[in-house]
Amino acid sequence: MSPQDSAVASAPTAEARTDEELARGLVAGDEDCLEAAYHRWSALVHTLAWRSLGDAREAEDVTQQVFLGVWRGRRGFCPERGSIGGWITGITRRKIADALTARTRRLAVIASAGSSLALADPTARQPDAALDRVVVLHELAKLPAPQQRVLRLAFYEDLTHTQIAERTGWPLGTVKSHARRGLRRLRGCLPQEVGD
Repeated sequence: MSPQDSAVASAPTAEARTDEELARGLVAGDEDCLEAAYHRWSALVHTLAWRSLGDAREAEDVTQQVFLGVWRGRRGFCPERGSIGGWITGITRRKIADALTARTRRLAVIASAGSSLALADPTARQPDAALDRVVVLHELAKLPAPQQRVLRLAFYEDLTHTQIAERTGWPLGTVKSHARRGLRRLRGCLPQEVGD
């Protein structure tokens, strides 16, 4: 048996390492110990995150963040203050709290956006909007047929220039030119109040 073989044979496997050996290896920067710690505690971390967050994808994100935090903060681990499993659980609790805070912020932004949209009374401008549509349709009807077709496909069917080119069989540059010229003519013909 060569010296290399005996060194490999004497190195403890991930499963055989004690918590203390894993902690010492982590603090020393041994990536194998991080991998072993991940295998040993990732299921617990994921379960705690999933139960707290109720979302598997968020739980996976938290699990990854926890072990990234373990690696980055490994020099801060103090065995006198508790076990490595307890330390990882503490990191897990903080990452779950961060995820819940982020979720709360996202929901607040969504609620704020929703309430500001609800404040705008959609019926307040209905007569003006109907009048605007009539004026725009009247001016649109005055455009040359290719420009009308491009603008109708763009605005009423919500197609992109590329989709309009595919539908009409026209080159993309032609579609863009018709759109640009049609919009320019509409802008010059429509009263400034329309759409404001």
